[in-house]
Amino acid sequence: MTAHHNNASRLFSSAAFRLSAAILAAFVALAAIVAMMLFRQTNDVLSEQVIATLKAEAATLSREAEMGGLAGLTEAVRVRSRPEGPALYYLGDDRGNKLAGNLNRIPPELISNPQGGVFRYERGSGPDAPIHLAVAIPAPVIPLPLSPAPWTQGARLIIGRDIEEQRVFAERIKRIFLGGFGVLTLAGLLGGLAISRLVLRRIESMTSASRSIMAGDLSRRIPLAGSGDELDDLATSLNAMLERIEQLMSGLKEVSDNIAHDLKTPLNRLRNRAEAALRDPRGDNAHKEGLERTIEEADELIKTFNALLLIARLEAGAVEESSEKFALGELVRDVAELYQPVAEEAGLSLSVEAVDGPLVKANKQLISQAVANLIDNAMKYGSRTAGSVEAGVNATVAGSSIDVKVSVTGAWAEIAVADHGPGISADDRERVLKRFVRLEESRTAPGTGLGLSLVAAVARLHKGAVRLEDNAPGLRVVLSLPV
Repeated sequence: MTAHHNNASRLFSSAAFRLSAAILAAFVALAAIVAMMLFRQTNDVLSEQVIATLKAEAATLSREAEMGGLAGLTEAVRVRSRPEGPALYYLGDDRGNKLAGNLNRIPPELISNPQGGVFRYERGSGPDAPIHLAVAIPAPVIPLPLSPAPWTQGARLIIGRDIEEQRVFAERIKRIFLGGFGVLTLAGLLGGLAISRLVLRRIESMTSASRSIMAGDLSRRIPLAGSGDELDDLATSLNAMLERIEQLMSGLKEVSDNIAHDLKTPLNRLRNRAEAALRDPRGDNAHKEGLERTIEEADELIKTFNALLLIARLEAGAVEESSEKFALGELVRDVAELYQPVAEEAGLSLSVEAVDGPLVKANKQLISQAVANLIDNAMKYGSRTAGSVEAGVNATVAGSSIDVKVSVTGAWAEIAVADHGPGISADDRERVLKRFVRLEESRTAPGTGLGLSLVAAVARLHKGAVRLEDNAPGLRVVLSLPV
């Protein structure tokens, strides 16, 4: 019972119900004003018709009085006075005696108001005679003509019209309006309750999903009704946000695990070298060499953490450098030129095929760093090796090459860096774009596992994408940017 009461209380206090009730109240008030104006206008039209009829009757009787005097007027009134007709007449002399008409007496309302107006009278005779409503025009509208005969001076004529049918019609219209307002109000309230219940049910489903997510179930999503309305749009946006949050949380967990795995070794190595230098009996020379190696190790760690910070800034969109328009082909050629001597020294051939242009609007420094990371990765992991591990031989085979190409495909500019090394299996290509991910076969090579993740972060920042393809043999990495 308490739960039912709480649900009803929430339903009536919901914003949807309050808004529906406010709209309904405004609509009913407006409809009442319109109905009142229509009712008054209808009543005025009916009243004007009655008054016009009475004036025409008064004009006719005036002409009868002019032609036949009081006797002619009396006969005319007697002929018009039908017991069941709507026309009402009373003609009396100066002594108050009735001369003709279907009214038995002068109504009390007209005695106190000789100008005429609305009055009530008994329709028929007997104790059960119904009381009807009638209207009489003001007396000055019906002046009896002055006549040489002195007995015409005090006569009084009243002309009226039974308006009971108009009154009944007006009451019926009033009841219809009131009933309509009642039905409209009830329907509006029921509709408001239905809408509130529907909206409240969907909001409760959203609330339930959000509570589960706050409790730690990041895989939970807000259900969609499938109607494509505003709440579905909101739920879709929230689900996309939750998807991104889940990815970031998974990435954070993976980063934490990889930091513990990949940074623990260089930190231990750094400490061991420092300790070994302190124990070295050679003295100052050993200390100097130990410090130099320690500085080198520290520089590598600083590079790792700088890369982590840069990736975090890129994913947060907080990049201070502004975008600019530049020719992508020229930039790639400049970066490749810097790596040309290093490639030759490693026994690799580095070829560049870049079209003039294309123009892109991006952060030039970040794109340069992304291209440099791709070339550097190709040089580290993309060379074909010969020899055996048992023999300790791991020499680069002559003829290993790295191909860099810039092309335009539709609305996208693509930078492709291809090598002829062992490549990456299709199952691992999505995973290696994450931070600190290093495949088992490459853990012995220098590196932190942040190169491709930095490229992916740069691509996301510029609304682009990174894809890894099979170069048969080797790996082909394609960085796509909008032209």
